[in-house]
Amino acid sequence: MSHRTVSWTRIDRAGRDARTTIPAGMLGARALIQFSARTRPLATAGRYDRAAIMAAACAAVSGIMERCGVSRREAMSSALKAAWQVAKAAYLAVAH
Repeated sequence: MSHRTVSWTRIDRAGRDARTTIPAGMLGARALIQFSARTRPLATAGRYDRAAIMAAACAAVSGIMERCGVSRREAMSSALKAAWQVAKAAYLAVAH
């Protein structure tokens, strides 16, 4: 009968590799979106303002492209994800 040894280093490394990574522009995008959300709220009276979310994302795209050197498509993806995260946080803040 053979014994299998457990390599905790290998297990730990596999766990780290399996984690999702935050795209490079996401953290910067979130800050840009929060800055633009001060002038026009993304969620009011229990509803999302989709036009404001899209406007905030479009405003953040050029900054993401400059900082990260990514294509417009990737920058828009990061900007929209960040805009919805900020909008959901604002929605929950208004609800409470």
